[in-house]
Amino acid sequence: MQSTEVPISMEVEAVPSKSITEVGILPPKPLFEPLKPHEMNDGRVQFRKVSVPPHRYSPLKKAWMEIYTPIYEQMKIDIRMNLKARKVELKTRADTPDISNLQKCADFVHAFMLGFDIIDAIALLRVDELYVESFEIKDVKTLRGEHLSRAIGRLSGKAGKTKFAIENATKTRIVIADTKIHILGSFANIKIARDSLCSLILGSPAGKVYSKLRAVTARLAERF
Repeated sequence: MQSTEVPISMEVEAVPSKSITEVGILPPKPLFEPLKPHEMNDGRVQFRKVSVPPHRYSPLKKAWMEIYTPIYEQMKIDIRMNLKARKVELKTRADTPDISNLQKCADFVHAFMLGFDIIDAIALLRVDELYVESFEIKDVKTLRGEHLSRAIGRLSGKAGKTKFAIENATKTRIVIADTKIHILGSFANIKIARDSLCSLILGSPAGKVYSKLRAVTARLAERF
């Protein structure tokens, strides 16, 4: 008895391959607008407070508008002086373009409180990679009485000559307030200025420090 079954042949239809995106399996990539600063913290306002030392109260009064104008109009940060607490208070606004502006403004006000001129301190708002470093003479060497006075005299030089020479050679700004020293500049330049000041504190004559500075600044000029 012959079987009446017909052999079944499988036909494979070639379908042109399409990418996943053409088929439409994945949705289009979403485009989100950047978050505003006040939205990053769930709408919370961020604050900074900078204390005003007693000896900087009068200079702050005189230079208030020079501090207020760039912070309020350009950086879009609210600023006020709390007379009771003797602190400068800063806070973000809804139209603050960048959240980091608050910290920049706090650094700017803090630099002014340390004794830097406004034209020097305002560079903290304009330029990134600028820092303020502070240290005391006793951190380098324990000096007392006349030895301490002579060390401060070596740091300044006659009519500030030594201090200005270090500032100009290293492109930094230096404030010597009693036994405290504050340096404003870039990281590498602060290190060079700090090494020179430490040498003077330890007793090196100014001439030796100048010659070392010339060598270091010449090397820096070749590198950059």
